[in-house]
Amino acid sequence: MTRNDSLLRKAFIHMGILPVLLIGAILFFALNEPRFMSSLNIFNVARQSTFLIIIAMGQMIVLLTAGLDLSVGAVVGFAGVVTALLVKPLAAAFPDFFLLPLLISVTAGIAAGMLVGLINGIGVALLKVPPFMMTLGTMTSLVGISLSMTSGLPVTRIPDDYQRILGYGEIFGLAPAMLITIILFIAIWLLLHRTTTGRYFYAVGSNIRSAALSGINTTKQLLLAYVLCSGLAAVVGVLFLARTGSAEALNGSAFGLQSVAACVIAGVSLFGGAGKVRDVVFGAIFIVILTNGMNLIRVESYVQQIVLGVILILALVADQIRTRMLAS
Repeated sequence: MTRNDSLLRKAFIHMGILPVLLIGAILFFALNEPRFMSSLNIFNVARQSTFLIIIAMGQMIVLLTAGLDLSVGAVVGFAGVVTALLVKPLAAAFPDFFLLPLLISVTAGIAAGMLVGLINGIGVALLKVPPFMMTLGTMTSLVGISLSMTSGLPVTRIPDDYQRILGYGEIFGLAPAMLITIILFIAIWLLLHRTTTGRYFYAVGSNIRSAALSGINTTKQLLLAYVLCSGLAAVVGVLFLARTGSAEALNGSAFGLQSVAACVIAGVSLFGGAGKVRDVVFGAIFIVILTNGMNLIRVESYVQQIVLGVILILALVADQIRTRMLAS
């Protein structure tokens, strides 16, 4: 093996396939669509990335424990519906003091999402239901519940103050969603790298039996992982409602596959115990850049699904190769 081959091998083991995909996507779209590198489009990509980044960070926590949460997209829609159905009557009841309706409705929306995570965690940690089946069942049921709550119709006429405060306003020169994403990233980074709870997530995913024998409460860790994942998805539901001004059951349907793809592309192992939240952020940004660029060059939606599926398969293959390299 030559020195250059050795360097490439080390770079691949350390960073995975994500840098190649990210740089390649930026160059391709920049050369094929002049609007791609415009300041307006860059801002749009940054703003659109916030939703997927938040959900992908939650999905990563579950994947670290060797789990999977397919219900995150349904949680986005459910949390948005709960928030919307509360904020409208409360805003009408307290027209001169909107912060109270805002606080109550947002808290309820996020709490509803965390309750879904608790149900997922109980199914996986206590009832030993496989994560795929448990969260698939939750996802299906949750969509039905959201549709029942709205009679199958979007909830519209959201108060302007709600959209202004959490959607189109500015805090320290940043859109609220951007600032919230930065705060959540710092919090999750600290959780995973500066606390024993974060280290336990990695230990549970690496070998749950060894983790239990070493004194780690694996049931508690699994419950916490699913609650955090759904809680973060609920935050997206609240922010998505503020951005769009309407709530419906299928608002977050695309985020399930996209969040898993962002994590896998970023090198988070589907077998648990490996992954970095920093890389997940870039993985989510890559997915948004890919979608944004294909929209700009007018790629049909079904072709976009094919491209995303192929890239996901490529990332899975790359993850297997990295795992073998690390073992050798």
